[in-house]
Amino acid sequence: MKGDATEPELACPISPVVDIVFSRWTTPILWTLHAHGRQRFVELERRITHITPKVLTQRLRQLERDGMVVRTYHPEVPPRVEYEISELGLSLAPLFAQLSEWATDNLPRVAQAREGYDAKA
Repeated sequence: MKGDATEPELACPISPVVDIVFSRWTTPILWTLHAHGRQRFVELERRITHITPKVLTQRLRQLERDGMVVRTYHPEVPPRVEYEISELGLSLAPLFAQLSEWATDNLPRVAQAREGYDAKA
């Protein structure tokens, strides 16, 4: 048998997907690019509040590396760089739609469960 059964990837085959897609800022970046189309860095920065330029740069580079985002450099004066969601990134749209539906249907129940739990403490 290859690998150790205690490795997260073997225990839960979606662990690599969760690591790629659901890190702190990845989902808002992909959601924004999907909803608003091609964006320049400053446009993303304005739409995704509370993200620092450093973190946005890091996440965009990682998403480009993972094939989720396409970066287009325009050699103009001044240079222009645009980001858009890739075909691979777009393939996540049904997953995001399901998660959005789940959130609408269930987050009130989660809040209620938390209140009940906290009341016991």
